[in-house]
Amino acid sequence: MTEVETVPLDLLDRATVRRRARNVAIAALVVAAAFGGIVGLFAGVTGFAVAAAIVAVPLLLLAFTESRKTIVLRGGELMVRALGTRVVDVRSADRLEVFVTDLRGARTINLLVGGPPKGKAISVSLAMYAGTGGRELGIYALRRLADALAGNADTRALVLSQLIVAQLRAEARGDAAPNRPLFRLASVAPPGRMAQRLHSDAVAKFVAALD
Repeated sequence: MTEVETVPLDLLDRATVRRRARNVAIAALVVAAAFGGIVGLFAGVTGFAVAAAIVAVPLLLLAFTESRKTIVLRGGELMVRALGTRVVDVRSADRLEVFVTDLRGARTINLLVGGPPKGKAISVSLAMYAGTGGRELGIYALRRLADALAGNADTRALVLSQLIVAQLRAEARGDAAPNRPLFRLASVAPPGRMAQRLHSDAVAKFVAALD
């Protein structure tokens, strides 16, 4: 029986992810202590403890979850593991969106895939850019993701597959980051918004105009 291939789709290495999670945890404790201190002035030690816990616990849980989060493509299924496991079959997904996050001068272009078997959604970071450089998913990971999307009959999936293929061609030609499709698409999003969805029609027109 042939073993199903598992391809990692994590944009950031584990050391970077753990460092970011640690920074979030430290920030959570600082904010919780400050908020608890303000409440404690009026409600005493008990008020301080309750207020600090209300702020700290969700943020610490978020930091812990992010530190354990990994995304893989197994066959035609996306799987994200953190505290539990979520699975989305790319080949039958009915929610296919591109969105861009803009945080501290770095723009990340993400692919959101949702649908069967349980109606969940998984976000895959395809690339992160700052200035004229950045970090992109590896060639093989992008190739396998494009193949999985091509197996979905939805027109949006085919457009996204073509987008990724165009990115791979640009990399094969040795194009600098600013000339690659993912960089150019990330630049289309207006600045000043933490996260914004790119309309599927706009993405389709962008891909159709690529060489």
